[in-house]
Amino acid sequence: MRYNFTVKSNIHFGSGSMSALSEILSGYAFEKVMIVYDGGVKAAGITKKILAEVEKSETSYCCFDEVIPNPTNEVVEKAARIAKENRVKGLIAIGGGSSIDLAKAVNILMTNPGAIGDYGGINTVKEPCLPLIAIPTTAGTSSEITNVCALIDTQRVVKYVIIDNKIIASDIIADPELTLTMPKSVTAATGMDAITHAMESYISNMATPLTEYHSLKGLKILFENIRRAYEDGSNLDAREQMMLGCIITGFGFSNANLGMVHAIAHTLSAHFAIAHGMANAAVLPYVMEFNMPACRKKMAQIAEAIGLKNSGDATADSAAVVQALKELCDAVGIQTLSQLGIHREDFDVIAADALKEAPLQFNPRQNVSKEDILFILESAY
Repeated sequence: MRYNFTVKSNIHFGSGSMSALSEILSGYAFEKVMIVYDGGVKAAGITKKILAEVEKSETSYCCFDEVIPNPTNEVVEKAARIAKENRVKGLIAIGGGSSIDLAKAVNILMTNPGAIGDYGGINTVKEPCLPLIAIPTTAGTSSEITNVCALIDTQRVVKYVIIDNKIIASDIIADPELTLTMPKSVTAATGMDAITHAMESYISNMATPLTEYHSLKGLKILFENIRRAYEDGSNLDAREQMMLGCIITGFGFSNANLGMVHAIAHTLSAHFAIAHGMANAAVLPYVMEFNMPACRKKMAQIAEAIGLKNSGDATADSAAVVQALKELCDAVGIQTLSQLGIHREDFDVIAADALKEAPLQFNPRQNVSKEDILFILESAY
């Protein structure tokens, strides 16, 4: 058997690891860097702490603080123009998946010609990118560790992905102290995002023993700690475990890809601006239920990983996983599609566009029809 498994980043992990930033920057000796973040990170006081570390290294910098949820091509192009005007030699991304994905996209344009929309798909980036230091402030997307960048094309009204090992962050600072300010709703959405990544990558038809190990290990950690982090955001141990589970899971899904949950969630985000993690969580139990006939053995293994009693009946254990997911969604306040503002008359366009999504090719149950997706949407409503 032969497998490809990419691990590229230098990872600084644990409480207080933010202090490594000045040393990392000194090692690169950048003339100037761009720091990418959003308003929430600034409001939480995180940016101020990080800028202090940057200044310790005597590195010049410019800032881009106009990151939006589900970043668009237009925002990426604007940030790239500023980065080029400032002749930056590296980037620092602070925040969740939106900030890190935007920085990855800007990084592509720093060394590659054309518009960012030219790079959708797999292995489309030709030239190596600049060093990127990713500093996550959530535990969910795993964007800090993966080779994936997700963007919105507002012209085509689609959420598309760029998958390329060249865009993986060169350095990661995963300091759980930076996640202590996350609101409960963000803790829930990002945590369920990470659980979705773990489950979808584990049952992916591209999974290998190397990816399965990371996906299942990450899932176990995430499932054991999401309620703890949600119920008490100041619990540093729970925050650290969620961040650890997220990174371990990222190793898995970056190499195994995802599936039908993401095909639907991308469409929900593109058309209705629903936060990615919430979109995933809203449909996850029902997609797993749909996939049961194709992966009962693996779902029974998932049942054991999340602490459910092994009955010896793969069908019963698979059903128990679905029920456990529904109960978890209720416990952490995940909204239904109707509560998220989706209407039944929207189902047709959601289903039609989801069928065009690349992640469907990695779903364990193939030959998905429009009627299948419509049934899932109705179940999640």
